[in-house]
Amino acid sequence: MHFMALEYKRNTLVVADYKKSLKIYCDILGFSVNYINISAADSYSYPVFNIPPEATATFVALDSPTQERTFALTEIKGIKLPKKTEPRMSVSVIKVDDLKGIIAKIKTLGLEVLVPYEDNTDGISYIEQGFVDFDGHLILLYQVLE
Repeated sequence: MHFMALEYKRNTLVVADYKKSLKIYCDILGFSVNYINISAADSYSYPVFNIPPEATATFVALDSPTQERTFALTEIKGIKLPKKTEPRMSVSVIKVDDLKGIIAKIKTLGLEVLVPYEDNTDGISYIEQGFVDFDGHLILLYQVLE
C-alpha cells in the first residue's frame, strides 16, 4: 500500500490583538516570532477564515524552540470577532516542561484555567491542564512526569 507524504505544519488561531496574544504564546509559553506579515487584500487568509473585505488581517508565524513556524496567529481588525460557544470545538495541545509555573503565570492574566488532570497512557505518566486564551481558544498544556 502506498501512502502519500503527510506533515502537520501548524495550528493558526484567529485573534483580535496579536500583541496581547504574544504575552501568552511568547512571554509565557516560550514561542518566538519568526515573522509578521500584513496580509494583502487578495491573501488566501480571507477566504480560508471567511474574513470580510472591509477587515484587515495580520499573520504572525511563531517558532517553538524545536520547530520552525509551528504555531501562528492571524489578527483580524475592523470587525468584532464572535464569542466562542459551548461545547468547545477544538483544542491546541502543547507539551511544556514547567506546567505549574506556566499556569501560575497564565492565572496572573486573569484567564480561565481548568482543573489539572493526571493520567497514564501507554506507561507514560503526565499531568495536563487547560486554559482559555484572550480570544476564547482552548489551550491544553501537558507535562510528562518523571
